[in-house]
Amino acid sequence: MSEHKATIQWVRTGDEFLKGKFSRAHTWTFDGGVTVAASSSPSAVPLPYSIPENVDPEEAFVASVSSCHMLTYLWVAFRNGYIIDSYADEAVGALTKNEKGILWVSLITLHPKIVYGGDRIPSAEDVARFHHLAHDNCFISNSIKTEVKVL
Repeated sequence: MSEHKATIQWVRTGDEFLKGKFSRAHTWTFDGGVTVAASSSPSAVPLPYSIPENVDPEEAFVASVSSCHMLTYLWVAFRNGYIIDSYADEAVGALTKNEKGILWVSLITLHPKIVYGGDRIPSAEDVARFHHLAHDNCFISNSIKTEVKVL
């Protein structure tokens, strides 16, 4: 099998840590060398302690589910003899409280817009089947309890 690594780094920059007044800005460095500026979401930790321009863990989670679904959908389409020219998704994750009152990402809704190329265009039934297969074969969706819907 394989391993996938990320290095997360945060450093305290002020004197008021015990008052909760500290920056949540940090970095994610991936094994390929890319470093991403990260932070808590301003909806979880108010400004100025969150950095709205940075990626927050909830956004990254939604993006990883969407990306995995897309990559698996492309594979399913290819295996079924269809050409895809473009695929775009505006994925949305919803935070709700669980039975213990703790917030969690309970639902991710994918809104894929797919443009097919070539002579063969799949039927609506084929597209639905491809999304189902993509969900069933996506590594990330097989690793989570969050519901994933495709609209």
